[in-house]
Amino acid sequence: MRASLIQLAVSDSEPPAERRARAAALVRAQDAADLVVLPELWPVGGFAYEAWSTGAEPLDGPTAEAMSAAARAAGVWLHAGSIVERDPDGPIYNTSLLFAPDGELTHTYRKIHRFGFDSGEAVAMGAGQEIVTADTAVGRLGLATCYDLRFPELFRALLDDGAELLVVPAAWPERRREHWTLLARARAVEEQAFVLACNTAGTHSGVPQAGHSLVVDPWGRVLAEAGPDEEVVSVDFDPAEVGKARADFPVHRDRLLGIPAPVQR
Repeated sequence: MRASLIQLAVSDSEPPAERRARAAALVRAQDAADLVVLPELWPVGGFAYEAWSTGAEPLDGPTAEAMSAAARAAGVWLHAGSIVERDPDGPIYNTSLLFAPDGELTHTYRKIHRFGFDSGEAVAMGAGQEIVTADTAVGRLGLATCYDLRFPELFRALLDDGAELLVVPAAWPERRREHWTLLARARAVEEQAFVLACNTAGTHSGVPQAGHSLVVDPWGRVLAEAGPDEEVVSVDFDPAEVGKARADFPVHRDRLLGIPAPVQR
């Protein structure tokens, strides 16, 4: 299988409509891939708090429309990163979109852990409540977003729901880049899963982005890593390596804490 991470540059000078068209063209160019991933909140910018309300859109809005068409044109599974979702009956959300190769929006994930402490996302957006996994041609995906990387209990829940590939779009700043790569590798080792972590490049709202999108295998080895600028990183991998790693080093059978209760039948 081949995965392509589109480390899109986000800047204040590029209108969202132009960036949307550019991102769609980049997706269409990845027709040799099986899975394509975009970063977090790339239409408006992960730190562009003041633009979130006006840039919010429904799940059938312009970004979803453009990404659906791009996935269909390329014939790929597309994790389109996340948008500011406008819920007509509630707050705005940081919501990820997953499209099938026919362009169908199959899954959405509202980010559970909101960054900002007492500002930004933490106060402007609603919190997601649901763990989301998705069966695809490349394996069972577990969906998380950016700040979620700091909460291992989420990834253990994704493991318990059968996740084999953990997909993490982000808008992670340069000043904490070492945390980004460290946590991506840690989640891969802990869950014995592939981690596909796709970050933004560029600078928006005065915050330089870390870039350095990476693909990590179930042993914690970095298979591919981008630099700081806009770049497409593609890597070939074998999803069967997940089962092999878990069989060769069956650490999960020694869990004593946080084990899910048996299903009553």
